[in-house]
Amino acid sequence: MTDSAPSLDRRTVLEALAGAGAMSIAGCSALEPEPDDPTTTIDDETARQLAAQYAPTLYFDTYEKWFPTDPRSYEVERDGKTVVDGFESLDGYTRQFKGSETPPNPTVFFNVVQYEDSPLAVVQYWQYGAFDQFTTNFHWHDWEVLHVFVDTETDTPQLYVASSHSRSVPNNEFLDPAREMVPRVLSELGSHSSALSVNDVPDRFQRFPIGDTFADITNSAIESIKDLEEIPVAYGLPRDEGSALPYLVPELDGEPIYEHERLPSVERSDLIDESLTIRSLDALTSPPDELPERGTGLIFEHVDRETGDADVEYELVPSRELEHIEAFTGPQLSFEFDVPQFAEDAVAGHITTTGLPWEQPRYDNPATDITEPNHRGALADRYDAIGEAAPIHTVVAQVTEAVSDEEAPDGEGVTTEQSSTEAFALVESDPVAVPTFGGYVVAQGVSAGDHRLTLNGAGLTPHSEAVSVSEEDGATVAGVDGEIPLVARENATKLEIDAEGTDSDLTGVAVEDDFGGRLYDAPVSGRDAVYVHRGGAYTTEVRDSDDAIGAFRVNPGSESSVRIDRPRTGKASLAMFLATISEETSEELSGLTDDDDVDIGGGSANAIGGLSRALSAVGGAARKAAEQADAGNRNAADRNLESVISLLEQVETRLEDARGSLPDDIARAVELRLAQARRRSEQAKAEEKL
Repeated sequence: MTDSAPSLDRRTVLEALAGAGAMSIAGCSALEPEPDDPTTTIDDETARQLAAQYAPTLYFDTYEKWFPTDPRSYEVERDGKTVVDGFESLDGYTRQFKGSETPPNPTVFFNVVQYEDSPLAVVQYWQYGAFDQFTTNFHWHDWEVLHVFVDTETDTPQLYVASSHSRSVPNNEFLDPAREMVPRVLSELGSHSSALSVNDVPDRFQRFPIGDTFADITNSAIESIKDLEEIPVAYGLPRDEGSALPYLVPELDGEPIYEHERLPSVERSDLIDESLTIRSLDALTSPPDELPERGTGLIFEHVDRETGDADVEYELVPSRELEHIEAFTGPQLSFEFDVPQFAEDAVAGHITTTGLPWEQPRYDNPATDITEPNHRGALADRYDAIGEAAPIHTVVAQVTEAVSDEEAPDGEGVTTEQSSTEAFALVESDPVAVPTFGGYVVAQGVSAGDHRLTLNGAGLTPHSEAVSVSEEDGATVAGVDGEIPLVARENATKLEIDAEGTDSDLTGVAVEDDFGGRLYDAPVSGRDAVYVHRGGAYTTEVRDSDDAIGAFRVNPGSESSVRIDRPRTGKASLAMFLATISEETSEELSGLTDDDDVDIGGGSANAIGGLSRALSAVGGAARKAAEQADAGNRNAADRNLESVISLLEQVETRLEDARGSLPDDIARAVELRLAQARRRSEQAKAEEKL
């Protein structure tokens, strides 16, 4: 993305979602829209004329391996049925392509339907690929489609809809394209997800208007209420927008597919290039940072369009010539998709094969593939045949990376920043993992109810949390204020919460870093786990069904895992936390005056010693409060907590006296912990549960 293009901004997204309602986010229909009128086929001559008129120009990535072809070359008879076999298509296509400058049988299939008693027709361009290799899933066979909605009375295109990865990802759409503009499709490497190009830069995707050019999509923006930039929500083309996107190697029976005996023609070099590929998500200890950006490779043009710019000419064939095929087959392919539960699970994120286009609802009714409510609404205003858009259900969050905060003492604070690579998400109700774009995950079509959202990425530890989608129209924002930070594997500590055997029914867990603030806050049941950056200093908060709170101090250091067994809620838990954080800070301060390498600003060590002793006194009073609460003596516990609150005021005064003698990072750390202690002391005093 160029410097003049707006960046995706989390505050922009979240403020819009909170205040803008149904129009705040595009492409998220979870419920059925109003019914559309039925469609009919039109005569062959008119259909072919329309198909030739709007036949798209196709742009492919430099590293692309599987171009649109004719699947009939790979038909076999099986149990009396005509099927396209996955082994046959992948091996046969690879064999035919080797040593050839032109991909085998370049073909695009078309289907044209018209809504009854309406001038609205739709030309569909279906592309078949022998294989799909991507970061989030891969499968034998691949079908992608471009819908061109046309008014046959005015001979004017109304809407382009280019298919994305699945119904869970908003499509790339453009309303009211210019009549003379031939649609251009930028095919994503490996996945063949279709981005649109309708501006003056034919082989690049533009999410935002830049200079005199306009955007390649007209999907609704997520609008800020503070005059920040607008963010059109559609999948786009991440590698064309500057995002790093590592690819995975498909496996079959635990081995890479290029080693399978039924694929003798397929070698490692016949898959996505190794410079873009990793063997598994956990093969790296940190996100990759030197992946090649997208470049334009082969350009496909319809054989009857004489432009002279194409590398390959493709044939247009009616899709009905394929409708005798009864299945596209192939065994299950998989890769590991970690879920950070108490005991790690592996979930297969895959699609076994592809479905039959002519059995999908969008084949006869292309309007079902419109994922932008405003676009469906515009067509509904123009044509009675199109129903109004459905209410919106979606899950949205920004995925960031937790890193050490340079303004914190070493090992005592983290912050978050945009990750150098895209991640992907899996909603448990959907078998297909969806990629992020610009660091955002947008999962559409999520049913109302409770779900689990899992995030993963190359070189990153996984994250999983419960999300509850309301019956009401709108977006569900996951994470803390919509942000979910992941951690590089090399820096990760697994924080486990084991509530089995506790007296309370735990309902939620939150994790706060002294510098980074609240990073994790989600429902919990029994056992749970979250990965944290080992360079932080954390307060882990638990909540139970009675709204009682408990808190625990976690300093991971070099530990690979930390477990909180049978976490308690109530006054004793909070008081013991106060003792721990106060004594931890006191010990750190007392060590400063003995450390010759620490510059205390030329000030008096006495001020630091006074601050350390004041914190130690807080710790002592807090421990007494915890002991009294454990013994069931509420009044005595509360008296000690009142002493804690009073002593914390003295600590605040001591901190001001010592601030000029402390390194800035230490002073800031003490200030943040003091704020945490004040908050927890008030909670402990008010807590009814001992």
